Amino acid sequence: MAENLVVVESPTKARTLKKYLGEKYAVKASMGHVIDLPKSQFGVDVEDSFRPRYIIVKGKGKVLKEIKIAAKRAKRVYLASDPDREGEAIAWHIAGAIRALNGATLHRVILHEITAKKVKEAIEKPVELDERKFNAQQARRILDRVVGYKLSPLLWKKVKRGLSAGRVQSVAVRIIVDREKEIRVFVPIEYWSLTALLRAASAPPFRARLRELDGEKVAFGKPEAGERILLRDEIDALKRRLESGATFRVTDTESKDIRRHPPAPFITSELQREAARRYHYPARKTMMIAQQLYEGIPLGDEGPVGLITYMRTDSVRVSEDAVKEARAYIEETFSPTYLPGSPRSFRNKKNAQDAHEAIRPSDVRRTPEAMASFLNEEQLNVYRIVWQRMLASQMAEAVIAQTRVDAQADLPADGAQPRKALFRATGSTLKFDGFMTLYRESQDEDETSEDETDLPAVRAGEPLTLTELEERQHFTQPPPRYSESSLIKELEDKGIGRPSTYAMIISTIQNRGYVYKLRGRFIPSPLGELITDMLTASFPEVLDVQFTAEMEEQLDRIEEGEADWVQTLETFYRRFEKALERAAVEMKTVRGVVEKVGRACPKCTKDLVFRFGPRGRFIACSGFPECRHTESLPPEATEAKPPEGSDVKEEKGGSDVVGVSG
Repeated sequence: MAENLVVVESPTKARTLKKYLGEKYAVKASMGHVIDLPKSQFGVDVEDSFRPRYIIVKGKGKVLKEIKIAAKRAKRVYLASDPDREGEAIAWHIAGAIRALNGATLHRVILHEITAKKVKEAIEKPVELDERKFNAQQARRILDRVVGYKLSPLLWKKVKRGLSAGRVQSVAVRIIVDREKEIRVFVPIEYWSLTALLRAASAPPFRARLRELDGEKVAFGKPEAGERILLRDEIDALKRRLESGATFRVTDTESKDIRRHPPAPFITSELQREAARRYHYPARKTMMIAQQLYEGIPLGDEGPVGLITYMRTDSVRVSEDAVKEARAYIEETFSPTYLPGSPRSFRNKKNAQDAHEAIRPSDVRRTPEAMASFLNEEQLNVYRIVWQRMLASQMAEAVIAQTRVDAQADLPADGAQPRKALFRATGSTLKFDGFMTLYRESQDEDETSEDETDLPAVRAGEPLTLTELEERQHFTQPPPRYSESSLIKELEDKGIGRPSTYAMIISTIQNRGYVYKLRGRFIPSPLGELITDMLTASFPEVLDVQFTAEMEEQLDRIEEGEADWVQTLETFYRRFEKALERAAVEMKTVRGVVEKVGRACPKCTKDLVFRFGPRGRFIACSGFPECRHTESLPPEATEAKPPEGSDVKEEKGGSDVVGVSG
């Protein structure tokens, strides 16, 4: 009989811990939450200080029973669920279920990384259950339950059954809808640019762009405020003048070294964004892979080993030991010039909770090459960027030589026409690759930079010969639709959600059919736009980006002990309840919402519409059942799952209520 019981969330983590702890420890997996709010009932007594009614999760009775039996036999119980708020809630609920069994000593174990050394250290230094962290999670859960369960029936009545709304998810949809509206009203502006091919004596030619006319800046690339926009007639006239008597000379040159610093190790959002940019992984997939790497991968005779630290974090902090290990590896593997004189440290973003380290390899000596035979392709891809980013963060800066050449064209006098045209060429050369020898951060497609080329050595005052002039037509572009990466950045920048919620937010709004992806970009569905407009009109505060961000800060304050969770809920609910009452009367009723595809059925010429079936979203004729024409979505469109029917049902008994309270 094991004297100690360790309870974790997943079987994978259970197997890894069992290997490290030996026969004196029994390790059980809770398989996530075993106790939660009822799925098919509201489960919150608003009138009694928002008292939650927790029950055993359907299908988890056997799991909890096994944990209770093991706990009854043990002298000590270690609750080692994930070290975030949700993990704290799992630990808290299990503690409440087993506390009265036989007086076993309860401990909370925080596992930031799952290696033999760190697991044993955590077991030897357990902590107390964190009631403030649990209350922060409980407040979030109840807040989301109140919003979802109060808004969903309203949408059923006003639009159609089966719809649902969520506090944070609805704001995310609004962000996408607002961007789509910006795109629709955008009016492109035409402008033209001019590039000159210039040559100095005994030097190769180089290209320079028109940037100023008589000191006035000219638009090139994306126009900036205050820049002059040139049209085709102006460009043609300028081109004729430049080709028929203008003289060119170098007016200024500049050459300087730019030091590019390495990025910090990954936080959750940055890992999700980099995996999306580099491998096109959805955030949820990235987190699933990272969870596998964290919980333990079998390494042959060595058994399962956690390869990375905990992957839900907003902190760039790294342990002193990890920094030393990284610097030692850099010194051994690269030349001394790649190791800076002192360790690097990074500053967290504002409002970072800093509860866990940055995401890093548990052992930098487990290189991606050494792990390749134990990992599948997706696991290796994620492990590689985590490993590279951590090592790169402690390496020397890259040194880039930047050069600039300004060439002035003096034009013959012609009335009020410009007399001087400034052309500019820029170039860069990588003098020392530093951290870039190991890792280069990917860019979003929207993040563009000017083309840069190597430039010949020229000096101020040197005459130039015009070889060629090239004009190009441009149009200003609307703001881009959000990609997975840029949406995560927007949510993070606006303070919507927290690192552990981004993947779920994005999955939920797609699963509900409110947005979908086309060529990797989010587009709101007609239904998503309709519901957003209706909710924004009736609940401007709930769908307000700033208000949602402030609620996140309030949840942080609850965890820090600076706010009371019940009072927070009461303050929110007083305003929300009044808005609900108004919406029940004032919100317009829109029945029979149909999402049109925008083209006719090839069989009967009626409108094609989007439908949902067992296999997801598809296209069908609106004349069904008379016309049964159907089509699959285009290959480039990401199918959304059908909106799940709401689980608000009549109360019909259910599992026994568990005696756990906040």
